[in-house]
Formats: sequence, C-alpha cells, structure tokens
Amino acid sequence: MTIDSLYAIYLGHPSVQTDTRKLKPGDMFFALKGPHFNGNLFAPKSLEMGATFAVVDEAPETPDDRIIVVEDVLETLQALARHHRDQFQIPFLAITGSNGKTTTKELVTAVLRTCYKTYATEGNLNNHIGIPLTLLKIGTDAEIAVVEMGANHQGEIASYCRMVNPTHGLITNVGKAHLEGFGGVEGVKKGKGELFDHLRAHGGTAFACRDFEYFGEMTRGITEIVWYGSGEENDTSGAVINSNPFLIMFTSFAGVVRTQLVGEYNGYNVLAAIAVGEHFATDAGETAKAVENYRPTNARSQLIREDTNTFILDAYNANPSSMEAAIENFAGDSAKDKVLMLGAMMELGPESIEEHRRIVELIGRYHWTGVVLVGGDFARIAHPYLYFADAFSAGGWLKSQGFTHTHFLVKGSRAIAMEKVLGR
Repeated sequence: MTIDSLYAIYLGHPSVQTDTRKLKPGDMFFALKGPHFNGNLFAPKSLEMGATFAVVDEAPETPDDRIIVVEDVLETLQALARHHRDQFQIPFLAITGSNGKTTTKELVTAVLRTCYKTYATEGNLNNHIGIPLTLLKIGTDAEIAVVEMGANHQGEIASYCRMVNPTHGLITNVGKAHLEGFGGVEGVKKGKGELFDHLRAHGGTAFACRDFEYFGEMTRGITEIVWYGSGEENDTSGAVINSNPFLIMFTSFAGVVRTQLVGEYNGYNVLAAIAVGEHFATDAGETAKAVENYRPTNARSQLIREDTNTFILDAYNANPSSMEAAIENFAGDSAKDKVLMLGAMMELGPESIEEHRRIVELIGRYHWTGVVLVGGDFARIAHPYLYFADAFSAGGWLKSQGFTHTHFLVKGSRAIAMEKVLGR
C-alpha cells in the first residue's frame, strides 16, 4: 500500500495508537515491535477492541480486510507522519537541548496558545516513536506546531528534522548529557547542532541564547537568528530578580514575571519562551500570565511542602550540567537546614567515574545538614557521605530521621527513580 493510500485511510480515522492499553474505538493501530515485544501479536485484539485498521509487518494467519500489511511498521508510521506534516504551511518549531527542553517546550506552548491554535508534543514523547505520533495528532486547524526532540547519539536529530521539517528551531543549551552515546561534549554539540544544520540548509529561523558563547559558532550561516540573553543587545533580554524559592525575572518584553519554577537555572527556559512569544507577536501581558500560570509536574523542579519540610523534587533526569546547576542553586537557598539527596547520573560512558567525583567535590564546597548519595557510580568513588543502593532504601532512612523545618534537594537520573524517596 502506498503512503498516499494509507493517508487517505488515516484522514477518515485520524487517531493513531501503538499501545492496545490506550486504544479507543475508532483508532488506527500500528503494530510496532522491539527487542521485548511484538505488536503484530496484538493486531487481532486491537480490532476486537474497536480499532478501524491494524497496520502490521507480519501477515496474519487469518486474512482480514482491516489488517494492512507493510514492509516495516515503524518506517511506515514515520513516513505517514512526514506526509501529514507536508500538508501544512505553518511554523513548525523544533526544540532540543541537553537540559530544560521539556520545560521550555511547555512554557513556549503556553505562551503561543495565548494567541494561536498550537499543537505540541505531549509530555516527553520526543523520540522516534513519539515524534511521528505528535505529528499525526496535529489537526487541520493548527496555526503553529511545537515539537520536542530528544537524542542520545549523533544523527538522531537530523533524522527527526527530515520528518518534522522545522521552519524554526531552539536549542536550549549544550551540556554533559548522554556522553556515552554522543562520544563527549563535542559530540553533544554536533548532535544537537543538527537542528541548526537543518535550519541553515532550509532558510529557517533559530532561537539562541547569546550568553552561551558556543551558539556564536553553531548559528553561523543561519540567515535569521532571534537572540535572547542577559544583554540589552539581544532581541529579548532578561535578568533574574530572585529565586528563593520561586524564580522571579525581569524581561524586556513581558516585564516582571513571577513564575512557579524553582531554580535560577530555569531563567533561560523562561527567557526562551518569552523570546518565542515576542517573535510571534503574542501580547506581552498574556505572555507573562502564561509563564506565571505554568506549574511544573512529573518531578521536574517541583516544589513540594510536607508538614514543615520543603522538597525540591527534580528527579526526572540528571546529567553533570544539570546536577551542578541544581546543587549551586540549592546552596544559595536561605533555609538554615538543607539536605542533599542525589541519585547517580547515567549514560556517561568512560567519563562517568570522573563526573561523579566532580559532583562529590562540588558538594564538599558547601555546608549541608546532610548528604545522601544513591546508586550507580556513587558506589565506586570515595566520599564521606551516606550511601544507599536504591531510592527506596534512601526513603526509608528519610522517614526514620524525623526532620522538621528542613529543605531537601532530591535529584537523579530517571533510572534511579529518586521520586521513590518521597514514596511517589
């Protein structure tokens, strides 16, 4: 079956699902498979549950007109998504970066929705499956689309750009994330920079923070660049007023913005969203309100108060860059009693031991009421702090201590699941 023929079917049933647990009557089911699952086996069940069609790459034993056999389901899903994207003549803004891309995407989306019918990546569906599903959810009433792109190796962002064909792109930053896959920081820069490579080749618009010197080189040759940062020479500028506990900023476009975000390191994420809003001519007052009303979820810089204690739960992910920023920010917290509870950082390859050692050295520069390290390579280096093999055990210790009027930073890589420290 050609993509044109499949697209005609999709237009009649424009709701796509790859998981029968989330399937609704009327959906099209795409039977993806991987190392530990085979969606082809669930195709008959999807039809029983009300799927209109099931797209498979293994022919069923019993023929069914509602089963569409293709050579590769994932490639077909991606090709269908690209075909759907090609029907739109609207701005497509792609967002990537080592840290803050999901928060930035959420802020950008909130700002744009004050003025435009905006479709955006849900949650962090930012990979080879999530991106085509995001594209296929874009309705005919769309005025702007925002697509988040995650990556852990070179060539990945380039492949997503071929699917999304972004007209605009924003890289939040380049840091020490997924070093194992990218092969070091220069590899990260090259990998994330594939978004700007696409914009350069296709006459797109880049959003970049002038405060990060590496963007000078990375944006070279791009015709239209929207700069944001601390200096007045930027298209959008801003400065942190306070970040204890919530971030308050002054911005050249939206004035004073009182956010519900924790941490001065979120200042650039806020400024990026405001820069996008200014570029697309959103109302300044509505832009400020959109940013102020955004409340982080899913263990991303969440401020949680339990009895007299305050927890900064930032356990969705961690890498050396984000860990350092969080620790430095927490060191400036005005609380008398502060406890660090840090999970290990993953996917750092040969540099992992040294990066964990650097974090331990950073911790030692400040005074803390307590420090707890959890899992991974924290077990392989010398340090004077409490250590637990897993977050559940660290949570047991926390409950036994009877802390009051204490502030906690709880952070770690996704694999460590540091939210379990709080029983979540």
